[in-house]
Amino acid sequence: MAERTRQPMPAGFWTIWTTVALDLVGFGIVVPILGRYAERFGANGFQVGLLFASFSLAQMVFAPVLGRVSDRVGRKPVIIFSLVGTAVGCFVTGAAGALWVLFLGRIIDGASGASVAVAQGAIADIAPPERRAQLLGMLGAAFGVGFVVGPALGGLAALGGPHVPFYVAGTIAAVNAVAAVIRLPETRPEAREERPARGSRATLTPDLRRYAAVGLLSTLGFAGFEATFSLWGAETFSLTEGSTALVFLFVGVLLVLVQGVFIGRLTASFGSRRLLRAGLAVVAAGMFTLASTSTWPVLFVALTFIAFGQGVAVPSGTALVTEAAPVERRGEALGYQQSVTALGRVAGPVIAGLLFDQVAVDAPFVVAGVLAGLALLAVWTVTRPERATNPQIPGTV
Repeated sequence: MAERTRQPMPAGFWTIWTTVALDLVGFGIVVPILGRYAERFGANGFQVGLLFASFSLAQMVFAPVLGRVSDRVGRKPVIIFSLVGTAVGCFVTGAAGALWVLFLGRIIDGASGASVAVAQGAIADIAPPERRAQLLGMLGAAFGVGFVVGPALGGLAALGGPHVPFYVAGTIAAVNAVAAVIRLPETRPEAREERPARGSRATLTPDLRRYAAVGLLSTLGFAGFEATFSLWGAETFSLTEGSTALVFLFVGVLLVLVQGVFIGRLTASFGSRRLLRAGLAVVAAGMFTLASTSTWPVLFVALTFIAFGQGVAVPSGTALVTEAAPVERRGEALGYQQSVTALGRVAGPVIAGLLFDQVAVDAPFVVAGVLAGLALLAVWTVTRPERATNPQIPGTV
């Protein structure tokens, strides 16, 4: 075990990681202040919701396209294109003089926002199979870094005026793009003669469709949890905005620890298949526990379950997608996975909000637990050991 943890990182890993972390710092700057910024242009709550949804909808449409392009022309140019698109989107948002311009900026950013999926493909290209989950988990930890550093930096930038944070985020993306041109390695396999024919649907195998269903179901539930937790916390524990932020910081730190520190050891001991099943089961248990609690100790137990399960399931699922996809179609498969999770981020908060208003304050968490259970059922047959080890069974991964 100790020898595994001391293995050197593949060449280029930290450059890819830094590229993604800086990209997510910019995202972390924009997201917390975008709603209040939109109010300056007369946006109501529904329009703010649409503004956030426009990013994910554009990403849902274009992520598979950019993933496919990365399989053909390479990961590096697509990541650079994505960073440039983020810079343009942020600058457009910062310079906006009307609400429709805000939508234009978010759509540009979302349409070019495949940097994470393509970076996952780059990590899968350079990582040995036994280390993919570990390195993908460490890439996932960059999300935590972005969402810790980004809001703090955005708050400081906002002291200079409401437009300044968007210009800062755009500048970070632009500098990141220039650095990527200079330092980012190309990782796509050199076997260019194996490029898929145009129009091929080879990546959408039954197993990959099943993993996409798992990603959609789990993201629907988790995005609903994120959207309604502050409302539920105010009703159940009288949480303020500040205390809710501290709770989310607790969840974020746990996610970073699990994905950045523990996932490699867990994968070495149990494998990605078992971890995906276990992670979904633990998330379901955490959601059901959260829905039934009214005491602080049980609240933090439930949140620990949710953070641990999510931190284990996400990189394990991504590793299994890269394993199931043909090498020459890896970027497209990851882009497709990002597309369906973007759909989950659009629909999840809407469904959870309706459940909170119309059913009960804890209903979003009950439904999230059910969705995690359904995801577990959906993935069970594709991850059972006999399918994973018997090459004669169709759909083997």
